[in-house]
Amino acid sequence: MGERSAVVEGLRAYRLIAGMWVRSSMTYRTSFVVTMFGNLAMTGLDFVGILLMFSQVDSLGGWSLPEVAFLYGLSATAFGIADLVLGSMDVLGARMRDGSFDTLLVRPAPVLAQVGADRFAVRRLGRITQGALVLGWALVSVDVDWSAAKVLLVPVMVVSGAAIFSAVFVAGAAFQILAQDAAEVQNAFTYGGTTLLQYPPTVFGKDLVRGVTFMLPLAFVNWVSASYVLGRPYPIGLPQWAAFAPPLVAVGCCALAGLAWRSGLRSYRSTGS
Repeated sequence: MGERSAVVEGLRAYRLIAGMWVRSSMTYRTSFVVTMFGNLAMTGLDFVGILLMFSQVDSLGGWSLPEVAFLYGLSATAFGIADLVLGSMDVLGARMRDGSFDTLLVRPAPVLAQVGADRFAVRRLGRITQGALVLGWALVSVDVDWSAAKVLLVPVMVVSGAAIFSAVFVAGAAFQILAQDAAEVQNAFTYGGTTLLQYPPTVFGKDLVRGVTFMLPLAFVNWVSASYVLGRPYPIGLPQWAAFAPPLVAVGCCALAGLAWRSGLRSYRSTGS
């Protein structure tokens, strides 16, 4: 009962803090619109790079442009949602250096909710929009014999992928507490992870594919299930039921990230100590 109450209180605190930042960003609406479209254009350059690549080749690792666009759209949309919700976690190190993290510890609200909602930026909707547009084009263009299971897997991958990336954000923030910053390490697994997943697993070595499947299971954001949807064998030969495992992987990642966060908070030592 106490755990449930803490979750409800955390969500309430997050909503209030995020709402404050949304109202602040809406004060200058023209600036907000320009910034959001600028963010959409900047994130779109990643896909432009893929289009330029396919102007010179017919396939990438044996995957066609619509199939790579399918991977890209899933990864970018899932990451965009996580970045919108918890993208401010990477500034935790700066808060510890300037001592402002201590003020969060004495406020009557869960620290994770405060850090996650800090500087909530609606402009990050541009990344989600761009990823969703590419995903929509890929769904129309890709050559797939659609079944009910495959159709259902698409939204499941997006939601589960967002949860997995969110867990990585939280675990990275916990590591920042232990390491007294190291935001670059966190970014390597979040921003670097979504870039990795935008390309077919067949272009990478099997050791890397195993690493992001079993050690840091980012492959369950899109690689594993997308391979099933597209009718392609996964490079390391997983059983077919693994395509339906992303929700379980997401729950496990979130649970482990929660434990890491609590451990990080317990080990925190104020800058004034």
